[in-house]
Amino acid sequence: MIAFWSLAPIMVLAALGLLVVRKAVHAALMLAVVMISIAIQYAALDAPFLFAVQIIVYTGAILMLFLFVVMLVGVDASDSIVETIKGQRVMALATGLLVGLVLVVGLGQLTLGTATGLDEANAGGNIEALANIIFSRYVFAFEVTSALLITAAVGAMVLAHRERLTPLPSQADLAAKRVRDYAEKGTHLGPLPAPGVYARHNAVDTPALLPDGTAAEDSISRVLSARGTVRSAPAMADDIEELKRQLGLDEHGRETDQ
Repeated sequence: MIAFWSLAPIMVLAALGLLVVRKAVHAALMLAVVMISIAIQYAALDAPFLFAVQIIVYTGAILMLFLFVVMLVGVDASDSIVETIKGQRVMALATGLLVGLVLVVGLGQLTLGTATGLDEANAGGNIEALANIIFSRYVFAFEVTSALLITAAVGAMVLAHRERLTPLPSQADLAAKRVRDYAEKGTHLGPLPAPGVYARHNAVDTPALLPDGTAAEDSISRVLSARGTVRSAPAMADDIEELKRQLGLDEHGRETDQ
């Protein structure tokens, strides 16, 4: 009872917050609070199997789906509050009140028998007793629920599928596009130089060195350049002059008469 009365207000507040927050990342955090609190309730009721399933399956898998949602819509994305259908808020409020009234009336008419203690329910072991109930008394409801979940997953894939309107470009089409971009925008035709080429370090934040010893700016990601974390390859390659002397090149990279 201590665990219930301690976690019940937190669960109710987190569930209400799940309904009113606008950002997906905040909704995911609220859902995590509710699910972890439910798992603690299972542990307090001597149900270790449900405790593990609640943490591994529900909390882990569903929050992973929320992570995909956050990756798709962005952390700062929020739902639009513009009402597209007239009267939908009034209809939603009236429907919610009707559902609440039905629940109150239904619970008021409910009668319960003598409660069975946890010791008697878990007499043969919690996992064994749970398996006996699921695969004997409630096996039909269990299989119908699994079929419903599979149907929902297949329906989501069908609804999300989009036919390709344009044919998939071939290698020849991609090559022709690169040539057109070079003619119109001056885009580099080939692949960009890899970081660290001709340098003493091959780190991803170290720009490549051109044959004349200057840094190739195109070899570094624009994200690293914007963060200011690019390392100076010319400063590290302090033996460039020695290499030029050994190759018989002057300071401009031209061959000498030696």
